[in-house]
Amino acid sequence: QVQLVESVGGAVQVGDSLKLACTTLGFTSNKYQVAWFRQVPGKDRERVSCINGADTTYYSDSVNGRFTISRDNAKKIVYLSMNGLKPEDKAVYYCAARTTLSFRQTCGLVSSEFRYWGQGTLVTVSS
Repeated sequence: QVQLVESVGGAVQVGDSLKLACTTLGFTSNKYQVAWFRQVPGKDRERVSCINGADTTYYSDSVNGRFTISRDNAKKIVYLSMNGLKPEDKAVYYCAARTTLSFRQTCGLVSSEFRYWGQGTLVTVSS
């Protein structure tokens, strides 16, 4: 049974850094993708980053250059390192995953493409 467990978010100041972790349990191979989505009230979940089985990474324009996604296959953890946080980064962050037929399959872009979800964690950025 697949389970995604997210680390606790936090409240930070503008310009600070924060690192989120998503522990992926239950996958029987590395043919899966993990994405980080975020959601603010009244809006759809937005994919901010994703990493596929070949470790190809994807970023939204809003976080490119500030956020870094990485995975530790031995520990089954995917990290989202967030630097230079801005007030608009305040959201509930979710990790999501889906299995793929190929390691190199392009990462999914929308939430409906991902079957497995973490519980969500709140990140607050204040000035």
